[in-house]
Amino acid sequence: MTETPPLHDDEPRDDVPATARKGSLRGTVLAVVWSFLGIRRRADYAKDVAQLNPIHVVIAGVAGAALFVIALVLLVRWVISSGVAS
Repeated sequence: MTETPPLHDDEPRDDVPATARKGSLRGTVLAVVWSFLGIRRRADYAKDVAQLNPIHVVIAGVAGAALFVIALVLLVRWVISSGVAS
């Protein structure tokens, strides 16, 4: 009989498929925001991996990136139209 090696702290411990996980909208958005900033504790990352649906994370990431680009375009347009840049 072979024993399975113990799981690491960052591996999910449940047998639920990744796409069947039901993380909260708030948790998904917070995970994406922290990822954009590049700061996240390992324990929180492991919790996100175990609880969040990866499809929801990808959708929130694309939406966050789109909002970031729109905000940058609006900022550049405002700076150019205000005459500050000249």
